[in-house]
Amino acid sequence: MKAQAFGSPIFVKRAAYVVQEIANLEEAIDFLDEWPEDRRDLIHETALKACCDAYDGHKPLSAARAAFYGFAKRAAILEDPTSAMQWIAACKTDSGKR
Repeated sequence: MKAQAFGSPIFVKRAAYVVQEIANLEEAIDFLDEWPEDRRDLIHETALKACCDAYDGHKPLSAARAAFYGFAKRAAILEDPTSAMQWIAACKTDSGKR
């Protein structure tokens, strides 16, 4: 199945200094599948179900994105997209200076 891209990516913190871009449904499902079991709750379960339902064609992609966004916000891992994009741009600029 072709990756179902979100209209705009969601940026989440994986660790203190690691930000991950979630740009499509498959990345969201992978992220939720990798979430530590001891941190899973009803919001995680709801987001995962919404993403799986969208993958299967039972829910719109927008509902899955909204559920993942809500999960990330509640889990306090949501990163500001403007900051993340500026950081990514700076890294690309710096990597070309070698």
